[in-house]
Amino acid sequence: MDMQSSRQLAVSQQQAWDALNDPEVLKLCIPGCDRVEATGENQYAIGMALKIGPVSAKFSGQITLADIAAPQSYTIAFDGQGGAAGFGKGSAKVQLHPNDEGCELAYTVNAQVGGKVAQLGQRLIDGAAKSLAEDFFKRFDKEMQRRFGPPPDEEAAAAEKTGMMSGLMKKMGLGKKDDAPSANANADSGNGNGNNNDNKSA
Repeated sequence: MDMQSSRQLAVSQQQAWDALNDPEVLKLCIPGCDRVEATGENQYAIGMALKIGPVSAKFSGQITLADIAAPQSYTIAFDGQGGAAGFGKGSAKVQLHPNDEGCELAYTVNAQVGGKVAQLGQRLIDGAAKSLAEDFFKRFDKEMQRRFGPPPDEEAAAAEKTGMMSGLMKKMGLGKKDDAPSANANADSGNGNGNNNDNKSA
């Protein structure tokens, strides 16, 4: 199975690189993952539950990082076993390209599967792999926004929306009401001073 794609991220190249090398972030973002533990230099033990079509299994395995060129790229080699359900192994080349909007993450995956999973057919396997990748990036984007805030364009849109609402409320007379009593108080004060002056003249 071969798969390649790219995705725009609203964080800097360095922020994305640090997150992709953080076991806790990977655990949060990999669908079905319940364990990512460092076992050596650039090596991690991983555990995850997967369901592909009618086959559900608990996979455990090892991922190793190689060809590291921080913070631009690395290669992930993975090897997982799912008991009677089968196995999966392969590699993924990950690259981060900085741009005006943050950075673009591009990846190319080459993988082989065996056992019951392999019997499901290439179309089902490819569909499940693409779904897992999309789910990972949705979670990754959400985690990056939680850590570093929304993208600048979203902040600007939120500020613009707040300004529009404030203007609308003022037009409807729902803005600050403290000014009106103050004006009336000044008017009453003026009337009172006028009356006092009239009395003094009398």
